[in-house]
Amino acid sequence: MQPIAQPLNDDELDRLEDFLFSEAVSEDSLDLIGIHGLFCALAIGPEPVAEQVWLELVFDGEPRWASDDERSEITGLLRQWYQSIASDLYNDEELDLPCDATLELEEEDRESGIAPMTTWAEAFMEGVFQHEELWFAPEREEQVAELLLPIMVASDLFDEDDIAQIRRDKRLCEQMVSQIPDLLVDLYLVFHAPEK
Repeated sequence: MQPIAQPLNDDELDRLEDFLFSEAVSEDSLDLIGIHGLFCALAIGPEPVAEQVWLELVFDGEPRWASDDERSEITGLLRQWYQSIASDLYNDEELDLPCDATLELEEEDRESGIAPMTTWAEAFMEGVFQHEELWFAPEREEQVAELLLPIMVASDLFDEDDIAQIRRDKRLCEQMVSQIPDLLVDLYLVFHAPEK
């Protein structure tokens, strides 16, 4: 039994967001939605990814830390968030996504033209790419590809004909994307189900 890690509260998420949008961090760092997507993939995946590696993915490099205390505080918050997502998956808790599972653009997304779910899915796929060969090992390649398809469609990172075709069919695309929250536990079980 894995210990239950506490999710971040609103104040902690606000602190993290303020730091992510500060001058100390690359403009290409992930936002909170992207971090959630990345952490879901890392918690689901077949092999752990070193903390230093995922910190670089989150920040797109190394932030300009104001002090060791700041570094310790921010990395501590990220570590706690990652552990809470891993704990929820391990304990078969439903994961709350930080955005709606839809590619519809809300008013606040119109400027960027990117649905939050696309941001989430792109970051999730970034996590997959860290150990792509293990995710798609021959004995589970077909099953994983099928479960990942809605996330790949949502990510808009792939221009293969079959994925482009799904994206052109708005209704099918939305239907697939809406399944993503339920697929996360299924994906987790592919790699972490107890041996029979």
